[in-house]
Amino acid sequence: MELEHSAALDAETKIAEAPGDHKAELRLWLRLLATNTLIETEIRRRLRERFEVTLPRFDLMAQLERKPHGMTLGELSQRMMVTNGNVTGLVDRLLAEEIVTRRQQKSDRRSHIVSLTEKGRRQFARMAKEHEDWIAGMFGELSQNEFSTLTKLLGKLKTSVRGAIAQN
Repeated sequence: MELEHSAALDAETKIAEAPGDHKAELRLWLRLLATNTLIETEIRRRLRERFEVTLPRFDLMAQLERKPHGMTLGELSQRMMVTNGNVTGLVDRLLAEEIVTRRQQKSDRRSHIVSLTEKGRRQFARMAKEHEDWIAGMFGELSQNEFSTLTKLLGKLKTSVRGAIAQN
């Protein structure tokens, strides 16, 4: 991760030093990438140091928190944008720690529903509160107007990206 982090920053620095060599879109892309990398690296570090938890584990618990009745492994892998194998391994570790339960789906005996246990809900609630505070602190230098404008612009960018993907 450190290599990705420094590579993104180095590329952004090079473009900043010679902006005429690159299109504005590339500069923006590298700025978004560098910002995302900085935030993700710091969140990973804090989760590890504060809770001894990985970001994928936190993300899986966050997905399950939103769906109290549970989700299939396939739904989890889609939402987390990882393979079923990655989710299965993570769920197996959480099962062993009694953070989640897994039960067969009544309509399809080959499919399983994963849910947070009460222990998992309590653990996630503690982490989620601190995570929220960390993110708020990282965005703290933005005024309310800047925050609102950035949110709207990123939403518009997301729509643009989806449109470009759909055309290909």
